[in-house]
Amino acid sequence: MEKFREVLMAVLPITIIVAILNYSLTPLGTHLFLRFLAGAVLIVVGLSIFLLGVDIGITPIGNHMGSSIAKTNKLWIVVIAGLILGFAISVAEPDLHILAQQVESITSGNIEKITIVIVVSAGIAIMLSLGFVRIVFNMALNRILTVLYLLVFLLAYFTPGEFLAISFDASGATTGAVTVPFILALAVGVSALKKDSKASEIDSFGMVAIASAGAIIAVMIMGIVSKTERLTGSLPVTDSSSLSIMAPFAERLPVVAEEVILALFPVVIIFAIFQKVSFKLSQRAVRRILTGLVFSFAGLVLFLTGVNGGFMEVGSIIGRKLAMFDSSFYLVSVGFILGLVTVLAEPAVYVLTHQIEEVTSGYVRRSLVMGTLSLGVGAAVALAMINILSPGISLWHFLLPGYIISIAMSYYVPRLFVGIAFDSGGVASGPMTATFVLAFAQGAADAVENASVLADGFGVIAMVALTPIIALQLLGAVFNMKSKEGGANGYE
Repeated sequence: MEKFREVLMAVLPITIIVAILNYSLTPLGTHLFLRFLAGAVLIVVGLSIFLLGVDIGITPIGNHMGSSIAKTNKLWIVVIAGLILGFAISVAEPDLHILAQQVESITSGNIEKITIVIVVSAGIAIMLSLGFVRIVFNMALNRILTVLYLLVFLLAYFTPGEFLAISFDASGATTGAVTVPFILALAVGVSALKKDSKASEIDSFGMVAIASAGAIIAVMIMGIVSKTERLTGSLPVTDSSSLSIMAPFAERLPVVAEEVILALFPVVIIFAIFQKVSFKLSQRAVRRILTGLVFSFAGLVLFLTGVNGGFMEVGSIIGRKLAMFDSSFYLVSVGFILGLVTVLAEPAVYVLTHQIEEVTSGYVRRSLVMGTLSLGVGAAVALAMINILSPGISLWHFLLPGYIISIAMSYYVPRLFVGIAFDSGGVASGPMTATFVLAFAQGAADAVENASVLADGFGVIAMVALTPIIALQLLGAVFNMKSKEGGANGYE
């Protein structure tokens, strides 16, 4: 029931906002609104079951693997394990599949879904290995991130504009409900290699941030290497006038089920190999993990079916209708409110904020971190709408100075908060951002005359991933000053 409440609180605010808009600014029609509600129910039920499966199946696998890797005390095993596990768990991430499906649809298949999934997962795999090496050799996180983002800025110069937005969105989409708990579990396990417990706690943060950079770099390289002719994109035409409420869900169900089987298959295979070679778990423990994987499968199928069957369609329609108003106030204001509420109950955010409160012994309260994240994400979505409405402004005008500020701050903010901030950037963009908010932005971009669905519609996840980094580093600076004023040494 706890998972159900978490997910319900994540979906309910959006549902209420859509209901208000349906009866005021953006009427949807009875059948489309009912289809949205049906999609919302499937999302709540599906994501609840999925997260339960993550808790009893995927996360224990991550914990056991992290411990097994740590026990070997061999760098080459750590590196290889990072490559294999990073790829396998990223392939299973539902947010990545949603983004990849959107890219394929909008580019009319010029960029295939499977290509995006494989490329991003490869980037995650390489960077997860780098993250493990960082922990083992005690490398400073801010220096690693400086190098990585300098590489990002360099590649951005050669990357086609259409790939630019997709690459940054991929970094946020790939760190979702599956990836974050798994990576955090692995990080804690590998950090156990260190004898210094305090350093181990600090170094357990930052892994998500490094992995996110890998997704950006991988898609940028794909854009440069592919030498694809200039891409154009538009939202696929959907028959919103259909009187059938459940037909779209029934049509998507078998396709989604096949995709989810393929996504989870690597995780099952890796678990089977580790169980044979290393884990040696009891039959009861194995049955529990396998049950968790079955729950993950069923939940993910229901979740993705709900997303594709009506939830995202309504998001794009509302974005399109609000963008058609003479005043930009409605689009920007609704964007801010959506950002404000969606992050409050993102499952991955709960995982991270719990870890923050635990590591700081309750000194940094979850409620304060959540409030800071909420304001940051609200500002991010509002800025993304301004970007869509302003032809002279591009995504890069926000991202370049934003990441320069973030990296510069990392040299003055305590180590603990640097890892927390950059991890928060990755986890803030969860299922609700990757579904409704992304669709909302694409609908708006499709309606604005001088905007591009590819260059402007994508990018909202990138903005959502950026603003929490700045907001939480500011929070860290404030906490550090207060601790020093109180006579303490502050955070490391």
